[in-house]
Amino acid sequence: MGLFVRKVRTASGATAVQIAHTRRGVQSIVEHIGSAHDDAQLAALVQTAKDKIHAGQQSFDLDALTPGPSVTAAPTVVGSTSRVLWAVLEDAYARLGFDTVDDDVFRQLVLARVVEPTSKADTIRVLDELGIPAPSLRTIWRTLGRCVEHDWRDKVSRAAYAHATKASGLSLVLYDVTTLYFEAEDEDELRKVGMSKERRVDPQIVVGLLVTRGWVSVRGACIHREHRRDRHADPRVAFLPGPARGR
Repeated sequence: MGLFVRKVRTASGATAVQIAHTRRGVQSIVEHIGSAHDDAQLAALVQTAKDKIHAGQQSFDLDALTPGPSVTAAPTVVGSTSRVLWAVLEDAYARLGFDTVDDDVFRQLVLARVVEPTSKADTIRVLDELGIPAPSLRTIWRTLGRCVEHDWRDKVSRAAYAHATKASGLSLVLYDVTTLYFEAEDEDELRKVGMSKERRVDPQIVVGLLVTRGWVSVRGACIHREHRRDRHADPRVAFLPGPARGR
């Protein structure tokens, strides 16, 4: 057994403090530290004895293991992102072949409108709420300008057709048209006042959509005014390639 502090009552009533050692059940005094006549002296002598026993040894700071009051503030959420949702949308966009249009802003505009159909300006809010870095409104307008200039609608339509016919050819397509109105007072080359199911007098356009029997869109088109004015014209020609429209 190692060294220990031994306290013994003396004949004079004092308390002797000693460093003792036990070996094979027999105690032996190693050193006499002193005698205490009150609690304060006893405590001092006991501490002196302990210091001698543990001289040269490093102390283990048990106080550091005691949990103290937290000095850090409550966590603050500085941002969030719909990472899984956005990853699924981007994967679907690529699988449909729409990444043939190599433009990040265009992809963001398309996918944001899948989440929430809204205006181009409000799309910035949708992207912010999804945690996706949003382009500026000026950048969006420039992107739409490139969309018209390079005819990205035709690229997307070709990609949709290739996806729809990947497994087999088309034996049936479904066709329908509807109107989209604009809250504008004046007509222009494209937007004209016409028959409206909602009885609106706002300028509008007619759009059509071709889908497969599995409801996969293969082409969309804006029906031009010459087809709307001529009641004998078949608006389906708007879906045909340019040279075929005159046939």
